Amino acid sequence: MSTVRQRFGRWVQARMLPGLTPGPCDITVRKDLRVPMDDGVELLANLITPVGDADPRLPTIVIRGPYGRSGPVAGEARALAREGFPVLFQSCRGTWGSGGVFTPQVDEQRDGLATHRWVRRQPWFTGAVATFGPSYMGYTQWAVSADPELAPDALCLLVTMPDFGAITWDNGAFALRNALGWTQMMDRMIRRDMIPLGLAMVRPDPKLGRAFGALPLSAGDTAATGRAVHWYQDWVGHERLTDEYWTQQSHTAVVPAVTAPIYMITGWYDIFLPWQLRNHAQLTAAGRPPRLTVGPWGHTSRGMGGPAVGEAVAFLKEQFAGAPDERSALVRAYLTGADRWHDLPSWPPPGVTAQQWNLHESGRLAPEPPAGGVTTYVYDPADPTPAVGGPSLLPNSGPVDNVAHETRADVAVFRGDPLAAPVTIAGEPVARIRFRSSQPSADVFVRICDVHPDGRSMTVCDGIRRIGGVAASATDPEPDEDGFREVTVPLWPAFHRFTAGHRISVQVSSGAHPRYARNPGSGEPAAEAATLHRAEQQISHAEFRPSALDLPLWPA
Repeated sequence: MSTVRQRFGRWVQARMLPGLTPGPCDITVRKDLRVPMDDGVELLANLITPVGDADPRLPTIVIRGPYGRSGPVAGEARALAREGFPVLFQSCRGTWGSGGVFTPQVDEQRDGLATHRWVRRQPWFTGAVATFGPSYMGYTQWAVSADPELAPDALCLLVTMPDFGAITWDNGAFALRNALGWTQMMDRMIRRDMIPLGLAMVRPDPKLGRAFGALPLSAGDTAATGRAVHWYQDWVGHERLTDEYWTQQSHTAVVPAVTAPIYMITGWYDIFLPWQLRNHAQLTAAGRPPRLTVGPWGHTSRGMGGPAVGEAVAFLKEQFAGAPDERSALVRAYLTGADRWHDLPSWPPPGVTAQQWNLHESGRLAPEPPAGGVTTYVYDPADPTPAVGGPSLLPNSGPVDNVAHETRADVAVFRGDPLAAPVTIAGEPVARIRFRSSQPSADVFVRICDVHPDGRSMTVCDGIRRIGGVAASATDPEPDEDGFREVTVPLWPAFHRFTAGHRISVQVSSGAHPRYARNPGSGEPAAEAATLHRAEQQISHAEFRPSALDLPLWPA
């Protein structure tokens, strides 16, 4: 019979992971196991094991992360153990009692392989290893995913990607809000000057808001934490993703070589979404499509936890214990705008075609060619165009109303006519903006909105591209005879229905601060630029070379 502690644990799980019924097993926890690394450093881990008649065919699950061995992720680890899986939950180097110095991403491959080698020698090892976890815990899975001897036998990848450089410098723009917010959070964790992880995400330190305005960019960590943080200095000092600093951390190249079965879950408003879906496409092209779920969630949405654990459990029991496959399709995706789930054979679904919608000087958005002209606005980094919503580490990453934002003089808006019939997009929209700036460097930020009949202009997806900066210089488009460059901006993937009577709208601006660091305009290295330059920005509407948006239309 379960003890009071076991029953309390089940009650906590039900609260933390709504919609997920706790599994049948009681659990035991052995804390602070010392796992030796190849250089002699020891990392601490908790071993959570099921009590009772667990299926011996189930794999041992390894979770590795820097956020501690209690809290939300520990709740997921315990939920897995209640389903019969032994779970080793380890703190990364330099965090939560583990030895060494925490240097994000850099040590995860060697430490992960050493941990997997150690696990396979333990008496409680069940004969197979699966990995599980969101965000950084997903990165640690990718770090060991292709090793010929120690790769996991299955991976459960939640809201994650194998190359954090690509999100840090997103098409040349520095993801300031995530990078500096995460740095402050991790610095406080390491110093144990910390409120719980969940509260830190909901109530960030007020110093962070002031730090977002620090110049140069390399001063942000001192403003947020009171000291220089070595990895943040590395991030702002390495703008080029081709620098060895970033390439040594990237595991994108090995994705097609991963042969283990993979389960993925993400959300339309997650910070890693574009890259995770590109990893999905890499594996699909290699003939090993993962199981994929994409829901109406952001990175830390509470509603994602239950489905993530429940679907991972079902996936692993099918792979290792012969449980029936209860999914009717490889892809399950939530259609926003229609608010319903679809089972799909692939992502993007079959039948998607691109349709070009052009930006007109009049402010109209339409498939018809424009008649010419130029739209002009002024971007002032001393009063930067603010971020309105958008993917972040905060819980409130879903759609927001852009009506007030669109009245700003530094935001150009182009709106389609009311739709006579529904229009559904499924895939990654791409904007091609013919753009000219009075300064050497500028950002082009593009957002699609769904304008409701009542006037609300709700976010669908967006994206950014920097030109003239250190990171982007090698791939900048060449200017034409009039100085305009065709700037290609890939937007966040979307699966959205614009209902009849609604209008498709596009914003073009030159920033979204503090989601992305403001562009000073000079083209100097971001870590050093301290002088701000106003810029006159122009969008061309030439008839034969229009600024346009390619929408991935799904006829179904």
